[in-house]
Amino acid sequence: MRTDPPQIMHYWIAAAACGAVASWALTRFLVSLRRDRLLADTPRVRIRSAAQGYVKLFGRARPADDSPLVAPLSSRPCVWWRYQIEQKIRNEKGESRWETIDSGASVSLFSLADTDAACLVGPVNAEITPTVHDVWYGARPHPSGPPPLESNRLDSGDFRYTEWLLRVGDQLSVIGELRSKSELGDTGAATSALLGEWKRDQKTLLSRFDRNHDGRIDASEWDGARQAAAEESRRQSLRTPITRMTVISQPVGGEPFLIAPLDDAHLIRREKLHAALYFCLGLLCVLLCAWSIEHARAIAAAIM
Repeated sequence: MRTDPPQIMHYWIAAAACGAVASWALTRFLVSLRRDRLLADTPRVRIRSAAQGYVKLFGRARPADDSPLVAPLSSRPCVWWRYQIEQKIRNEKGESRWETIDSGASVSLFSLADTDAACLVGPVNAEITPTVHDVWYGARPHPSGPPPLESNRLDSGDFRYTEWLLRVGDQLSVIGELRSKSELGDTGAATSALLGEWKRDQKTLLSRFDRNHDGRIDASEWDGARQAAAEESRRQSLRTPITRMTVISQPVGGEPFLIAPLDDAHLIRREKLHAALYFCLGLLCVLLCAWSIEHARAIAAAIM
């Protein structure tokens, strides 16, 4: 039986597609192996004793200040949120698809606390595994409230709402770069504020800086007042306790930046599972690629 040449092209196309997927999957497998090795070699430390650099911390999520964030779709309290709103679009044939019309993610710092210390977490560009993931539907571009009960979540309505959250009190592993800095305050702003106070008390200002006693402060005398204010501001800053702020955020060296509600062992196990899945996918695609090439060659030989 003679086979049409187009069928050969189908096998070659399938072989090329499988080869591309195999290359991607095996590359991801190698990346996952490096990630797993790095996470396993980075010991978990307590926040108080953590050195600056790439670290692994474990603690409970808390708001950075007195009040937690509010999720934009459900108005639930949280320390981090991400959302997506999609609209069902129908074409002339009656076929429908979901199109994203709005999305966003919080960039606010939150606190991670263990038993004896705390630090701030900057979630920008982190790979975050949320503790809450809800999907629900409605008839308006913005939901009227939180998601309904599980039994009532039906695929009805032209709008689909998806929300991911990290809740207050969630236990999290955070792997990233820890940086500390000391804040003494802005002496320039303090100098300006002090000069403003002096200007409001003209009598004292003239008695201190009106050297020629003409009843006004000229340019040279004002320079002296500014220098005196700067010197006094510096002395006050030296007496002020130093505020030390510690933040864990995205590493500058390209290492993984992960936030996940998993302890150390489960986090490493997850990375190993990802590596194994990528390897299996790559191996399957290699076999399918070889199978497609073999069939294409067999058909070409039969035609000739």
